[in-house]
Amino acid sequence: MAQIAPVEGLAHVMGDTSRRLLDVTLPEFFEYTRTKYGHCEAVVFSQFGLRWTYAELLEKCDDFAAGLLALGIYKGDRVGIWSPNRAEWIIAQIATARIGVILVNINPAYKATELEYCINKVGLKCLIFATQFKSSGYAQMLKELCPDLSGQKPGHLRLGKLPSLRALVQISNMPISGAFSFDEVVKKGTAGYLARLDHISSGLLPDEAINIQFTSGTTGAPKGATLSHKNIINNAVSCAKAMKFTHHDRLCIPVPLYHCFGMVLGTLACCSAGAAMIFPSEGFEADKTVRALKDERCTAVHGVPTMFSAMLSSPEYHGKPIKSLRTGIMAGSQCPETLMRRVLYDLGCSEITIGYGMTETSPISFQSDVNDPVNVRVSTVGRIQPHCEVKIVDDDGNTCAVGETGEFWARGYLVMKGYWQDEAATRASIEGEWMKSGDLATIDAQGYCRIVGRKKDMVIRGGENIYPAELEDFLTSQKGIREAHVFGIPDEKFGEQLVAWIVAEKGANIDETSIKELCRKSLAYYKVPAIVRFVDEVPLTATGKPQKFRMREMMMSETTAS
Repeated sequence: MAQIAPVEGLAHVMGDTSRRLLDVTLPEFFEYTRTKYGHCEAVVFSQFGLRWTYAELLEKCDDFAAGLLALGIYKGDRVGIWSPNRAEWIIAQIATARIGVILVNINPAYKATELEYCINKVGLKCLIFATQFKSSGYAQMLKELCPDLSGQKPGHLRLGKLPSLRALVQISNMPISGAFSFDEVVKKGTAGYLARLDHISSGLLPDEAINIQFTSGTTGAPKGATLSHKNIINNAVSCAKAMKFTHHDRLCIPVPLYHCFGMVLGTLACCSAGAAMIFPSEGFEADKTVRALKDERCTAVHGVPTMFSAMLSSPEYHGKPIKSLRTGIMAGSQCPETLMRRVLYDLGCSEITIGYGMTETSPISFQSDVNDPVNVRVSTVGRIQPHCEVKIVDDDGNTCAVGETGEFWARGYLVMKGYWQDEAATRASIEGEWMKSGDLATIDAQGYCRIVGRKKDMVIRGGENIYPAELEDFLTSQKGIREAHVFGIPDEKFGEQLVAWIVAEKGANIDETSIKELCRKSLAYYKVPAIVRFVDEVPLTATGKPQKFRMREMMMSETTAS
């Protein structure tokens, strides 16, 4: 992966531009895959016994795209998907792109209130949803959120809380009242609708929006990062090339499809090279993942460090390297050196790469090389991706010198179009085409980047980004809570754990158990604080601002002492 060195001693690097960017749409991209790799195995869903070639997969996607047209879903409409990793997720991803519909990824861990916000924020016209995943009953939550669903005609919904929503598509043969089954939609895609697909696809443009992914907002409300065809195609291609993917590779994908990690670095990266996608289960399960690595002779695997640690602790792993394994991407948080060495030598993934990025940059901007030494892979996030430009800036916006710490800014094809219908948030995050990450980083003389902290208070727990302001807003809206201060502390298993310090109203009848239960009922599981402490006061600056770094130090001292 050719690199350009830092500019004149400054922490400013530009990626290789010798390979041209692809200026194509997703339908054109998938047509290339169909033509070149149609005979190759595309997807395996171990849990459901499904196994399709690219030709078979893309035919199913066309059938579903035609069905969406029959429902009155057209270019520019927003269609959401709320589901764990299922074959229908992949079909929806490709089918919506075929007709220029903007796919909205909804976190499977979201509760009803979070779902309601997302649907209304983007004006969702159709929602595709699973019935159940683990403790999340999606169908039941929808019925409770919209009691007026009962008796309504599928495809012609009029819902008080969700005014834009016209259609529900359930991944089930027994849909709830007001919803179509997934198969019903497929059957609606008659020959007349199929005949329209190529014409619609030919009218799409590479820079048009095609995907919205919600990220937690610093002001409490999630923001919809809006990505184009060009954004995600080129990022997928660059990452696949960094791993040296070919049609002989078989990528195990235990990471969620709703995130860029799954749908871009997984699905699209494989499509770019004709590699096979292996899905061991609906959500990450270490035993099933290790079994799939062996049974399907996987050459690559994606995951966050906690996933790799769990794989190595699985009874299915018998202490010997998996001979077929070669590469993959580890991202989400920094990997400890001991774990990296085990992944390289014990698991046998000798060419694993480290990736860094954010949803707003489609996602990867830095990635290590398959041949980088261990010390580089554990201490840095590699070097800059092709057609990307990054600089490290100080608080005044000046470019730092090589080795100096500052905020990580990126620009190029990979920067999102903006946050959906949120100009203020977009302006705050993008300055003169530069995406401001909020992460503190350094770049050395060889162009390697180290992430050293975060300018904002974001907490990363097991690869999930959590902004404390969102949880603080929720907690302070509850009866009996006067103040809430949320922060992260280091955790061996998850990278960071969430801590909430609460100043209660006088006489309030609340305790740690009730606070956690309240959060479990209303928020995604990863936003539930691991530790809740009731305090009379918090450390403040001279101007009265809470000092979270002091709270963090105090909490870490307490946990170390215990």
